[in-house]
Amino acid sequence: MCITVSTVSLIVHIFSFFYMYKDPHINRFFSYLNLFTFFMLFLIVSNNLILMFWGWEGVGICSFLLINFWYTRIAANKSALKAVFINKISDIFFLYGIILFILEFNTTEIPVILCLVPFLKKKSFIAVDYIFSY
Repeated sequence: MCITVSTVSLIVHIFSFFYMYKDPHINRFFSYLNLFTFFMLFLIVSNNLILMFWGWEGVGICSFLLINFWYTRIAANKSALKAVFINKISDIFFLYGIILFILEFNTTEIPVILCLVPFLKKKSFIAVDYIFSY
């Protein structure tokens, strides 16, 4: 996955360089693009759900910055706000999932969770059990 993300990122960087070479704010754009690539790699190499969430948040922030790069355009502002709204909805579900994993496995370490999954008791739906048991 790291090779895939790095290869796609390289292609996007090359295309962006030739597309934006006359733009006066090219340095800011490439800063956002590099930060996006960093957080994407951070997201996929995380072995902990909390670190994965930080990577997810970083990707979301960088998406907002890249979409709203030409901030004087109304369409860019609206699109960036829509992206933030959708990301915040997914953040809620991501955090809810992390909480369920903590309640079920008492850890956020992904390798530990993967080792413990076969030992789970049969449950109809894990979220329903936790919501209605308290």
